Amino acid sequence: MKISVDVEITPEEMRKLFGLPDVEAFQRQLMEDIRERMISGTEGYDPIKLFQPYVAGTMASWDMFQKMLSNASTLAASGSSDTQQAAEVTTRKKSPG
Repeated sequence: MKISVDVEITPEEMRKLFGLPDVEAFQRQLMEDIRERMISGTEGYDPIKLFQPYVAGTMASWDMFQKMLSNASTLAASGSSDTQQAAEVTTRKKSPG
């Protein structure tokens, strides 16, 4: 059985439906601050430093994700040999002898 549901909903309605916060005003203010700093040529303004906290968090997340995948593949590889050994033991137990 296949059921399809089409829903016409605006992004704002979807956000409210899922209980997500409205960050539009915050985002607008952040972009305005960045724009003002760039236009005024603020002494020592470095766009990399502005976004560094976000990038550092993102990179740490990617590092954790890569470690998780590495661990999962290692476990899967070792699990397959364990599974074969378990199957051999089970086969030996079932064999008459």
